[in-house]
Formats: sequence, structure tokens, C-alpha cells
Amino acid sequence: MREISPRGLALIQGFESFRPRPYLCPAGYWTIGYGHVILVGEKAYGEIMEIEGLSLLLKDVSFAERSVVRLIKVPLFDGQFDALVSFIFNLGSGALQRSTLRMKVNREEHKEVPDEFMKWVRAGGIRLRGLIRRRMAEAILYMEEIG
Repeated sequence: MREISPRGLALIQGFESFRPRPYLCPAGYWTIGYGHVILVGEKAYGEIMEIEGLSLLLKDVSFAERSVVRLIKVPLFDGQFDALVSFIFNLGSGALQRSTLRMKVNREEHKEVPDEFMKWVRAGGIRLRGLIRRRMAEAILYMEEIG
């Protein structure tokens, strides 16, 4: 199974940042650690240590890695893979599955992919500066090895 690079993991950690107590994210989901969405029926968290947050992050990233492998049918450079894992980590696999972004990647229309990332900058219908920065970072990472 293909895995995200340390650089890709650092990108996710940089945008998520560690929060030891549950909080409501901009999209309205209860979240903890490095952006771990607390699922219905999941253990109720009071406060966690950073090592627990890292464990949840790696579990969530593993799901995102498998989703990229399942949804993308063309070879990817590491930066491209990492950017798509970050995208899925943030938005879920359904967002990529039904997106023009996925279609462009699978058609190897790589030069058009950055514009597709930038279509995903809203949470709850509101354009968020943090999402704009994140999508820009993902787009840059995606294009880095292409030239």
C-alpha cells in the first residue's frame, strides 16, 4: 500500500494543528487532535495527549491513502499523491470521488488540476482563508514534480 511522505504528513499537520480537546470545526463537526472528526458511537474524548492525536491522524491518513489508490487510476508522483491524500483527509473521499478534480487527474490533465483544487475553499457555504491557503499548498505540491 502506498503511503504519504513525511512532507505530505507535515502539510496536513501544519493545517490541522493539534488541539487536545474536542472543538467544533468550521464545517460543524466535533473534532479533536489533528483534525480527527469524532464519529457517532466513537469513544467520548475529554482531553488527549499529542501522541494520541498522532495515532488518530495516522489512522485517518491511512483511510485517505487507500481512497486515493482506489479512486485514481494513473501513476502519481509523490507530491501529487500527498496533495490528494491531504484533500481527502480534509474533505472526505466522497468529495474527490464526485469531483472534476478526480476526472482531470485520471485523464492526466495535470495542468488543469490546480484550478480544480481551488474550487474547494468553502465550509458551510463560506469561503475560508485557511481553506484557500490549504488548497493553494496542495496545488503547488501537486504540480511541483511536473514542472
